[in-house]
Amino acid sequence: MAAIFVSSSQTHVPVLPAGLSDHTGHFIAYAALAASALRAFAGVSWGGVAGPPALKATVLASLYGVTDELHQIFVANRHAGIDDWVADTLGALTGVGLVLLVARIRRSRRARIDSV
Repeated sequence: MAAIFVSSSQTHVPVLPAGLSDHTGHFIAYAALAASALRAFAGVSWGGVAGPPALKATVLASLYGVTDELHQIFVANRHAGIDDWVADTLGALTGVGLVLLVARIRRSRRARIDSV
């Protein structure tokens, strides 16, 4: 969250590497935020990665996206945009989805190992 806040506080947005768009930057940042939040809400345990922590992480990241856009209203040369918030939320959903997928694969492999 701190990295996003600091980035949002800059009056001039740096160009992203490899020609990535601003929306792609939002998507990646919020995917990472939501994935990290999910792991934290799950007690840093793959076994704890499930629906309720996933929902908390998604809501947290999406709501932080709203506050980030509101923050940018007060930064010179910046503006708030619903399109940026949509990219934030889609990134959060994707980050959470990937963590859920990895947790499911790990549990499946663990179950096969335990059954042998």
